[in-house]
Amino acid sequence: MSPTFISFLLVVSAMIALPELAAGATRHYKFDIKLKNVTRLCKTKSILAVNGEFPGPRLVAREGDQVVVKVVNHVKNNVSIHWHGVRQIRSGWADGPSYITQCPIQTGQSYVYNFTIVGQRGTLFWHAHISWLRVSIYGPIIILPKPGVPYPFEKPYKEVTLLLGEWFNGDPEAIISQALQTGAAPNISDAFTINGLPGPFYNCSSISDAYQLNVQPGKTYLLRLINAALNDELFFSIANHTLTVVESDATYVKPFHTNIIIITPGQTTNLLLRTKTSPYPNSTFLIAIRPYNTGLGTFDNTTASAILHYSTTVQPLGRRFPFLIIPPLPSFNNTAFVADFTSKLRSLATNQYPANVPLSIDRRFYFTVGLGTSPCPNNGSCQGPNGTKFAASVNNVSFALPTTALLQAYFFRRSEGVYTTDFPVNPPFAFNYTGTPPNDTFVVNATKVVVLKYNTSVELVLQDTSIQGIESHPLHLHGFNFFVVGQGTGNYDPVKDPVKFNLRDPVERNTFGVPSGGWVAVRFLADNPGVWFMHCHIEVHMSWGLRMAWIVLDGDLPNQKLPPPPLDLPKC
Repeated sequence: MSPTFISFLLVVSAMIALPELAAGATRHYKFDIKLKNVTRLCKTKSILAVNGEFPGPRLVAREGDQVVVKVVNHVKNNVSIHWHGVRQIRSGWADGPSYITQCPIQTGQSYVYNFTIVGQRGTLFWHAHISWLRVSIYGPIIILPKPGVPYPFEKPYKEVTLLLGEWFNGDPEAIISQALQTGAAPNISDAFTINGLPGPFYNCSSISDAYQLNVQPGKTYLLRLINAALNDELFFSIANHTLTVVESDATYVKPFHTNIIIITPGQTTNLLLRTKTSPYPNSTFLIAIRPYNTGLGTFDNTTASAILHYSTTVQPLGRRFPFLIIPPLPSFNNTAFVADFTSKLRSLATNQYPANVPLSIDRRFYFTVGLGTSPCPNNGSCQGPNGTKFAASVNNVSFALPTTALLQAYFFRRSEGVYTTDFPVNPPFAFNYTGTPPNDTFVVNATKVVVLKYNTSVELVLQDTSIQGIESHPLHLHGFNFFVVGQGTGNYDPVKDPVKFNLRDPVERNTFGVPSGGWVAVRFLADNPGVWFMHCHIEVHMSWGLRMAWIVLDGDLPNQKLPPPPLDLPKC
C-alpha cells in the first residue's frame, strides 16, 4: 500500500462523520498492542501500536457513558494506558499510570479499564503511561454532549482530529535508558508529526509525507487539537486563516480569535476554522507546528507541516500545489506571546457551564518545580552538569517510582516500605527561586505523598526555579480538573499576588504550563478518593523525577469511597 494511498485514508477517516450515539450506554473497545513497521524520513522501524494504527484508534463516547476497554499486551514491553483528563470519579483503578494506580500489563496479559465519563464533554486523549512508550501509543478521546444538548458555539460542518507528535529515528526506550544511566540529557527527536506524518520540510521527506485536510469554501470545521508530543510545547497555525478557541482540556471557554495557539504536551484545544468563501481554485495553505522552548539544553527546533487544501474532490498528495503559503510562527522562546495567549483563556462561567471555583481554602501548598542534579554513583563522573546526573524535582523531592502500585499499597494498608506521607508542603529551603541558583543543586530521591481529607479545598502555587535554567513546565494532575486563578513572572508574592486572582471565570484545565521564570496558582476540590499522580508532561522531566502523588481519603458516605480493585488488576 503506497504512502499516498495511506495518507488518503487518513484524510477520509479523520473527516468521517461521528456516529450517532445514545447517552448512558456502555461503549466497548479492545486495544491490541503489537509491533508495527512504520517508515518516516526514509527510516523503517518497528514501533508499538494499538490495533495496527499509528496514531492509535479514536475512542468515542458521550457524556454519561460507561467506557470499557480491554487492553491486551502482545509485546515484550510492560504497558499501561492512561485516559488523560478523564476524571475517573471513584474509578482510580482505571486511571493507568504504572506503579501509581496499577502494576503494568505484562507480556501476554490483559486488563479491562472500566470508567464512566461524568460531567465532561470535548476532546481528551489516551496514551501509554510507562517509560517513553507514549511516543507511539496514543490516540484521541472524543466526548460528545448528551443527546439534544448543542455545542455552546456554532455547529460545525465537520469535525477533524489533529494529533501532534514526535518521531525518533532511533529507539526512544534505548535513548532514555542510556540518558538515565549516563546522567546526560537524552537525544532529541528527529521530527514532529501531524497525524503521524512530518510534512515536506525534513531531509528525505516530500509533500506525500504530509497529512492533507481537504475543505470546502465557506464552511465551519471543528478542529480537535491534541499535543501528544513527548518533550515539546508547540506553536500551531494555519496560514492566512483565523482560528476561534472554544474549548481547552474538555472544558468550554469563552471564544476568542487568534492566528496562532500554544499547546503544551498533555493539553487539548478545540478550534473553529471558518474556511474562506472565495479562495483561488485549488488553493493550498500550510498547517505548521514548531516548538516553544526556554530551557538551556538542545531541542528539536524543526517545523512539521500539513496541507489545508480547498477542493470539492480529494487531490493526490504527490501533485504540485500552486499556492503554498507558510504561516508565520513566533520565535522559539517567545514567552510574551505565551503569557498573552494563556491569559485569554477563561471559563464560560454560565448557569449551564459554571466555574465552581473553591472560594474558601482548607489547605495551601507552595511547590517549587524545576531541574536539579544527583551525584554520580560510586564517586564516578557522569555526563550531566559538572560530572553529576540531571534530575528534576518538586520541592526538591525527586520522586522515585515504587516497585508496587501506590494505590494498592494505600488501599490494602501496606504503605510501609512503599511510600511516606511527609511530602513538604513548602520548599524545604528558601532562595531567590528565579534569580541566582544556590550552590547545592542536589535533589532528594524519595517516594513521598501528600494526604488530603475528602472534600478538602486546595490552593496550590507552582513556582519555576532557575536551577539548571528557568523553563516552562506543563504540570498535569490526574483525577481532577483545576482552576487557574493566577499566574505571573518572578517569585510568587503571598501578600500582593492573591488579591489579583481571578475567582470569577478562571480557565478549568487538567494540564497547565508553569511559566518560565514564573509561577501559577491553581485551585481544586479533592472530591475523588484514591491516589492521584501529578507530574510534568515533558517526558524527560518526569523521567528525571518531576512528579509526586496525592492521596485523597474516603469520605463518610458510600458514594464517597473508593471501591475495591477489579479481579484482573495486573500484578507486579
